[in-house]
Amino acid sequence: MPGAGHVFPLVPLAWAFRSSGHEVLFGTCGEGLGHASGAGLPVVDVAPGFRVRDYLGQLFAQRPELPAQERAAARRHSVHFAVTLFAPVSRRMAGDAIRLARRWRPDLVVYDELGAVGALAAAAAGVPGVLHDCGFVRTRPLWQGFRQALLDLYEEYGLRAPAEPAVTLDPAPPSTVPEPDGWSVRYVPYSTGAVLPDWLSEPPRRRRVAVSLGTVTPDVEGPGLMQRIVGVAAGIDAEFVLALGGRPVAILGELPPNVRACEWVPLNVLLTTCAAIIHHGGAGTALTSIAAGVAQLVVPNGADRHITADATRRRGIGLVAEPDELDTALLQRLLTDHELRVAAAEVRTELSGLPAPAEIASRLIRWR
Repeated sequence: MPGAGHVFPLVPLAWAFRSSGHEVLFGTCGEGLGHASGAGLPVVDVAPGFRVRDYLGQLFAQRPELPAQERAAARRHSVHFAVTLFAPVSRRMAGDAIRLARRWRPDLVVYDELGAVGALAAAAAGVPGVLHDCGFVRTRPLWQGFRQALLDLYEEYGLRAPAEPAVTLDPAPPSTVPEPDGWSVRYVPYSTGAVLPDWLSEPPRRRRVAVSLGTVTPDVEGPGLMQRIVGVAAGIDAEFVLALGGRPVAILGELPPNVRACEWVPLNVLLTTCAAIIHHGGAGTALTSIAAGVAQLVVPNGADRHITADATRRRGIGLVAEPDELDTALLQRLLTDHELRVAAAEVRTELSGLPAPAEIASRLIRWR
């Protein structure tokens, strides 16, 4: 599936294969092309001219009731709405992805939890398909929903639809979910390389809080939530660093003296200097925060983000709030709650003990 939140989680495993001497090729489109090539990996455009953001914009314009329905489904933790929105994306990518699989003849196809076209490509190549979860969603019902929605494509291309993925890889620490989804894999944060600003190499003079709303939320909802966070942050004795996901700093106007904004900064590097993070509930952001061992404040806003928020709250590593609940008392608790820090350290240790991508790559080769 195109998009940073779906390409980035696959990069460490891709490089584990590459560094072991195997060939790796990404198939994606639109926004995903730059994310894959930027990671130093070869990529093929399997839907030329297609961009998911354009598709969703057109879909929501035609069916204006869908955004509200999606948010309601997200609050119910229903993953089936993702099939409604994203099965057409796999359908758009299917023809070229199947032709690529038959031409390139891979020995294994790995795909993310929304990239159901990967299962079609694996069937076309006659090889196992490996589903790589992105976060805390238990993906078996989601996978079955995509399989059913795309059954006609299996028939059209003369393929046998698999009953299940051959293997599922699960980056969620086991203590944060009801049960592991297949093979546990250590989440290794990746959010591109960058020339780091000088201030990031210096120890912060006071407690530092990262703020990230991902790469999609600011486009969909505008700067309102970030501006509210900035307004509350102004009254806190801490430094706040806004990671804007590529948006220009100017969109926020003048910032308080204790708030710094960056168009792009690798989140895993920033978090090594932070005591806490405020974020939107993106799975990659939450897992990167776990890897850093920092306390989290999650303000979820749709998709799988309520599932992420509940996972962090249940495990005791984060607080959860609605936008209108953000105030100085809540941010003070984020910075001072000792139990949050103890739990965050425990889950960080748990995550570091899971099999690394290099071990999973070797295991998949032996298993294959």
